Amino acid sequence: MDLKGKAHKFGDDINTDYIMSSRHRAKTLDYAELAKHLMEDIRPGFYAGVRPGDFIVAGTNFGCGSSREYAPKIIQTGGIAAILAKTFARIFYRNAINLGLPLLECDTDQVEDGDVLRVNLARGEIFNETRERSFQAHPMPEFMVTLLQEGGTANFIRKYGKFQVPKG
Repeated sequence: MDLKGKAHKFGDDINTDYIMSSRHRAKTLDYAELAKHLMEDIRPGFYAGVRPGDFIVAGTNFGCGSSREYAPKIIQTGGIAAILAKTFARIFYRNAINLGLPLLECDTDQVEDGDVLRVNLARGEIFNETRERSFQAHPMPEFMVTLLQEGGTANFIRKYGKFQVPKG
């Protein structure tokens, strides 16, 4: 899976309330509508600058806070192709993978806001086209790459009827 897009950089400890304020969630269950408010409490107007295929790039502990499973879904609905961070909150990590939103753990100090990145998920290779630098993410387990290729856990189970990674 190869991805290419612009980096939108954030710092450490981006919690699920920053991703999507609960005040909007109380008004609607429409993910397309909720995505319009993505990250607005820490970066007003963020959604207007996102193009399909872009990346969120962050520091440590991305997705901390509550276990709101809709946070990664809203990020995905907003057009973000993947999130690159130094570390992720574990429950956010699993929620994202289950929904088919790719996450890469890597040294994000090599990326600035607005850089254009090219990412190969299967190999964990990242090329910063703006700075002409390559760097490596921690490799994802093969079964997680398979889940992402299928669009998440539910799609995987619909296709294969059980949770067993096919041999191939």
